[in-house]
Amino acid sequence: MDLSRRRLLTTVGAGVTLGGAGCAGDDGSTTGSRSVAGSGGGTGTPSTATDRSDGSKPPTADGRLHLDYEIGTLEEKIVSGGVRKDGIPSIDDPTFAETPPEILAPDDPVFGVVRDGEAKAYPQYILVHHEIVNDTVGGNSVAVTYCPLTGTAQGFERGPVEFGVSGRLVNSNLTMYDRGTDSWWPQMLATAITGPLTGESLREFRITWTTWDRWSSTYPETTVLTEDTGFSRRYGTDPYGQYNAKRGYYSSTRTLFEPLQGDSRAHPKTVVIGTRTETGAVAFDKGTLLSQRVLTGNIGDTPYVAVADTDLETGYVYANPESATVEAADDGYTLEGTTHDADSLPLDRSLAFDAMWFAWAGFYPESAYVD
Repeated sequence: MDLSRRRLLTTVGAGVTLGGAGCAGDDGSTTGSRSVAGSGGGTGTPSTATDRSDGSKPPTADGRLHLDYEIGTLEEKIVSGGVRKDGIPSIDDPTFAETPPEILAPDDPVFGVVRDGEAKAYPQYILVHHEIVNDTVGGNSVAVTYCPLTGTAQGFERGPVEFGVSGRLVNSNLTMYDRGTDSWWPQMLATAITGPLTGESLREFRITWTTWDRWSSTYPETTVLTEDTGFSRRYGTDPYGQYNAKRGYYSSTRTLFEPLQGDSRAHPKTVVIGTRTETGAVAFDKGTLLSQRVLTGNIGDTPYVAVADTDLETGYVYANPESATVEAADDGYTLEGTTHDADSLPLDRSLAFDAMWFAWAGFYPESAYVD
């Protein structure tokens, strides 16, 4: 179903009018009923990427992450998301506060980051209008990214460059570009499919999708992104529905764009915690993981184990090549007679993140699904 996001309301029955999701430009004028991923169309100052490209490069990984497709095939699948480049404006000068905005409810989603002792929270209701925050956390230049169409929040090292929203999608997923080389990076793949860095993968770091009350209880010293973004937006109005409680696009079986491949093993919007390596991918049903606390799967011949963090309602995935027994205990997980926290098992932890099943299965049709 290859549809423009302008037809979001009738496609998924989100229960909000696209006019209500329209945003204001820098002059305060309302853009009306333009529908885009997260911003309602955004008329923030555009990035002239060609002019700004200076050859600076974001840090890249030593190896390339696994892809289930040839890069040329992925490039052919790029589609317009209905907006121009930087029509959804990244936040390049973010501000933070020690107290949350009044609109942020305890059960509202936030994307949490901890780097070198500094904790920050990025509310979903703000990022749905911007998708990328170019920030510094713990002295590290990073990009915090969110794609509402695929339900993915991911972190990337950015070094001397910033990332922007290209206005294009692959498999419904945000396609970023870096403002150093103008290479294009589907967020979930973290691998460039056009530009000078084609075939290289970005360096990633973990972002935790959780709720404000859970994050602030675990990290009481956290700061939180404010609405002082430099743009006038109808923050609190989500053009796709809402997460608290979940409705609209986030719960519907329908998608705005045709997945790269269909997969009926789960509801399209089921949330999985997936990991991919240089050799393959595996996805764990998040609800099942939170209930059972330990799940096991494989990437090729290598066993992996996923464990739940019940405080943050998230999960961690580890390579477990020796198939060591991991069991849930009251205050953590036991491995070889010793109890460990969910995020500190003595195994090789593999970066993992939340995603909607249709998007994960579209990018990784060969992935195992553990439920």
